[in-house]
Amino acid sequence: MKFRFPIVIIDEDFRSENSSGLGIRVLAKAIEDEGLEVLGVTSYGDLTSFAQQQSRASAFILSIDDEEIVEEKPEAIEQLRNFVQEIRYRNEEIPIFLHGETRTSRHIPNDVLRELHGFIHMNEDTPEFVARLIIREAKAYLDSLPPPFFKALTHYAADGSYSWHCPGHSGGVAFLKSPVGQMFHQFFGENMLRADVCNAVDELGQLLDHTGPVAASERNAARIYNCDHLYFVTNGTSTSNKIVWNSTVAPGDIVVVDRNCHKSVLHSIIMTGAVPVFLMPTRNHFGIIGPIPKSEFAWENIQKKIARNPFATDKNAKPRVLTITQSTYDGVLYNVEEIKEMLDGKIDTLHFDEAWLPHATFHDFYGDYHAIGADRPRCKESMVFSTQSTHKLLAGLSQASQILVQDADQNRLDRDVFNEAYLMHTSTSPQYSIIASCDVAAAMMEAPGGTALVEESLKEALDFRRAMRKVDEEWGTDWWFKVWGPTDLSEDGLEERDAWMLKANERWHGFGNLAEGFNMLDPIKATIITPGLDVEGDFSDEFGIPAAIVTKYLAEHGVIVEKTGLYSFFIMFTIGITKGRWNTMVAALQQFKDDYDKNQPLWKVLPEFVQKHPRYERVGLKDLCTQIHEVYKANDVARLTTEMYLSDMVPAMKPTDAFSKMAHRKIERVAIDDLEGRVTAVLLTPYPPGIPLLIPGERFNKVIVNYLKFAREFNEKFPGFETDNHGLVKQIVDGKAVYYVDCVKQED
Repeated sequence: MKFRFPIVIIDEDFRSENSSGLGIRVLAKAIEDEGLEVLGVTSYGDLTSFAQQQSRASAFILSIDDEEIVEEKPEAIEQLRNFVQEIRYRNEEIPIFLHGETRTSRHIPNDVLRELHGFIHMNEDTPEFVARLIIREAKAYLDSLPPPFFKALTHYAADGSYSWHCPGHSGGVAFLKSPVGQMFHQFFGENMLRADVCNAVDELGQLLDHTGPVAASERNAARIYNCDHLYFVTNGTSTSNKIVWNSTVAPGDIVVVDRNCHKSVLHSIIMTGAVPVFLMPTRNHFGIIGPIPKSEFAWENIQKKIARNPFATDKNAKPRVLTITQSTYDGVLYNVEEIKEMLDGKIDTLHFDEAWLPHATFHDFYGDYHAIGADRPRCKESMVFSTQSTHKLLAGLSQASQILVQDADQNRLDRDVFNEAYLMHTSTSPQYSIIASCDVAAAMMEAPGGTALVEESLKEALDFRRAMRKVDEEWGTDWWFKVWGPTDLSEDGLEERDAWMLKANERWHGFGNLAEGFNMLDPIKATIITPGLDVEGDFSDEFGIPAAIVTKYLAEHGVIVEKTGLYSFFIMFTIGITKGRWNTMVAALQQFKDDYDKNQPLWKVLPEFVQKHPRYERVGLKDLCTQIHEVYKANDVARLTTEMYLSDMVPAMKPTDAFSKMAHRKIERVAIDDLEGRVTAVLLTPYPPGIPLLIPGERFNKVIVNYLKFAREFNEKFPGFETDNHGLVKQIVDGKAVYYVDCVKQED
């Protein structure tokens, strides 16, 4: 399969009519005659941005002036050095050639010489010979790029084999028989459809039993991620979590779980029949979920929780697994080595849900604040798992995920036993494009490229924070948006890790008396705070700007955010974020402020929204913000939601027993007003933040019921800004929305 990677020539004489220009153009033509593309430019331009183009090139040819010019222009050598350094910072392998006079090598410093693949002397060999030399190196470089599975898949898609296996579109041919199928084929393209194959293709290996190129790619990724074993998963980290759990947890086992866990972990509790004890995280009044205090991890504290659990039949049983959300939505991290030290051997498996942290192992900034890395100590007895979403912050396709395993000194993974759990949750028809993206996402993070990508993400995130702070300073006493995070960042370079530590009782985070060095904020996660609410939960009497209105405004201006809270919204600086994107965000926020201050009518600034909800047509942007802000303030909703998440969740049944009542239809739909004291059969998950509030088998308390009553009234008053609560059943009764929850049927 042919890929487009031109050979880039940088020569100030490339378009000149002198002998030097003629010579380099003759070489360029000789290369093109061999079938490769040439891109010729006359200067380095902006070194950093040009060097970033290494990802699109197969080789560089750089010119250097003759001896006399070099002696008169030492800056030419310095420019050459800077460019080569910029290239090698990202790419150690791409060929770099130098061309010039015969004596030029005497004037090139050793630190530059050792990075070159050779010299080109125009008058010593024919252009055709030199072209073949360069092309050989360029092709060898390109051949080394694709990791095992991606290489096998591209070869298979290109070899012209007839497909007699599923899927039924037969390499895209079926789509060509229908007009709408033609549209589909043209949109996605030949290669994607030819590469969509089933697991009957022997030469591609098997994901299900980890053989052939799939196995080679998983081993390659394990090396890159510094773990002992690695498994690709093609249906998201929700499935990765379930695989880990089904490989280690059986009915009745005690498990220790972060209450701020993803719903897939709660699904795992239900599926395995486990008995959960929960570690409670902190939470501030912005609605940001903070870390679990270090004291919660103390073994004595966990033993007390087990002793209090009415469904733990053996109070002395060793818990089978600990699952921690390692990187909360807003970027709070734990010192993993301290958790290992506290719980190694006391809990069989330490599982870190790092769906939002696959980048951490590739940059020294993150230190011990991720699960598995190079030169990190092993546990003596407890096996360590990390489940990661490569599609969230790296370059995987949607649903691309992976499971990382670090063996303990006295405990090694039984791959065959583990694979039985893997097979339970993996489709027998995996999407091979997702497997290839897992493969490529790992290869992209090979040093030094991966380190450079994460470094750029960190720098872009810091530049965005500084830009937002600069705007705030220029507005002076007028309002502006804040970026949640520490306030004492320096302006020079990448800040030290200490600046991002969550220190005890600092007001900016609002999480109270945290242990020293136990938690850190990931800078690439940026939570933007809108005016109207402070971290203590006090609403402004002057004005307020609910985040839901801001993010609807941004969406209609082409800026889509990740998560929206009451007075906050969340964006991520993945490896795909550029200066253009975050500068557009700053500009859009400036425009929102201008439209808010002018109280522009919604029909003008939110036309698509008003078309769906005409009732807002004559309302001004500022007026709508004020209306919703006043309702939030009147209901003290920030404190209500905080109290709701930190309230006592009393288990009345094992989660699996409560959930199974639905299958046997031993449930009844209970209206919100009658929920207090009832036992839920389903997960109740408010969005935001998308963290389950109640799990099957727990009782509704008064605080939770009060929140649901507020949500019902708010949804009725402000359609289009509804609070979404998964688990509520909505029915229309006499033209009015009535909400129910499926609860365990009470015995007569």
